[in-house]
Amino acid sequence: MHKTAHIGNTKPKAASNKRKRKAATRAGHNLPLKRQKKDQPSAFKRKLLMASLEILCLGITAILIIMILLGYSANRLTGTSFFSNLLPFAVGVLALIVAACIFIIGWWKLRKWLQLHSELWTPMLSIMLALLLASSVTHDQFAQAYGNFRTLVGGKKEAGRVTLAHQVYAAYRRHNLTQLQKMIGRAQAYQQAIEDASKAFGVDVQLLQGIAAAESSFIPRSSHDGGRGLFQITHPPKTAVDQTFKQLNTDRLSLDNPRHNAFIAAATFKHYLSEMKGDPFLGLLAYNIGPANGGLRFIMQQYGATDFITVQPYLQTLPRDYPIRVLSYALAFRLWQKEGKLLAYEKDNNAIHIQRIGIPGLHTEL
Repeated sequence: MHKTAHIGNTKPKAASNKRKRKAATRAGHNLPLKRQKKDQPSAFKRKLLMASLEILCLGITAILIIMILLGYSANRLTGTSFFSNLLPFAVGVLALIVAACIFIIGWWKLRKWLQLHSELWTPMLSIMLALLLASSVTHDQFAQAYGNFRTLVGGKKEAGRVTLAHQVYAAYRRHNLTQLQKMIGRAQAYQQAIEDASKAFGVDVQLLQGIAAAESSFIPRSSHDGGRGLFQITHPPKTAVDQTFKQLNTDRLSLDNPRHNAFIAAATFKHYLSEMKGDPFLGLLAYNIGPANGGLRFIMQQYGATDFITVQPYLQTLPRDYPIRVLSYALAFRLWQKEGKLLAYEKDNNAIHIQRIGIPGLHTEL
């Protein structure tokens, strides 16, 4: 009886120990699996971040290379001759495509090799390539290539804009820099009023300075044709006058007050710029013509003109060069504010540098 009882008591103990060992074994296997499952999302996110960074940097590198190569090619191969210009350019584009395919294949093989050592190497290499190409954006040579690229893609519209831009550069070049410097000195007394007007109506401050320079050379006076003050205001649109009352919070305007004069000018230019759908040349021309002869919009509709170039033959005695003069003065103010001096256009590499800075209102700068 004693022996039987002893044996009967050992079986449950053995079974219990067996269950404990199995449970311990399961627990031992399950713990690393749980940790592995927790680590999987973070590892996936890290790989996704690295891959996204690599693709972004390679994309930036590719875009900059395309702009630079096509820009330089468009400049060197300008012309209409099939064998001298068109065919070499087409062959160059084909070569660029082939080179891009070779680069992709080479990068993929290099990527596999680098991944064996560290997952950080490929994104770091792509960042270095992007930074190396991005550093060229600050150089004047890139600005020239970028301008050629814009002309290549922009076609007729961009070619017209470039032609007008060079008319502005030519007008700036003809200015006497000593006289310009004196005028900029006179403008300082009205700087705050013009800046406030610019902010109030969302107009480029340098364009307003250019208008004042063309109208009065910053010597406020009354002219024989009825112009008054700093901006030679004559017949501003009623909407512009109403907006000026609101902005200045006054019930009386004085054209002899430089601040009032600047606000009315900014409102008037904003009105005509909107009427001409944001075209600075047409906006300035409309500002100068005012309501005479039905205004610029009526003249354009009458003759079917669509832009500043096509409307010029129909202006007759009207001041077709007014926008060029205003923008050349605006360019002088921009150069003064950015460089602290007026640059001689024809000296050294100033021409390329000035073109890179760009003309206010034309969005030619980078």
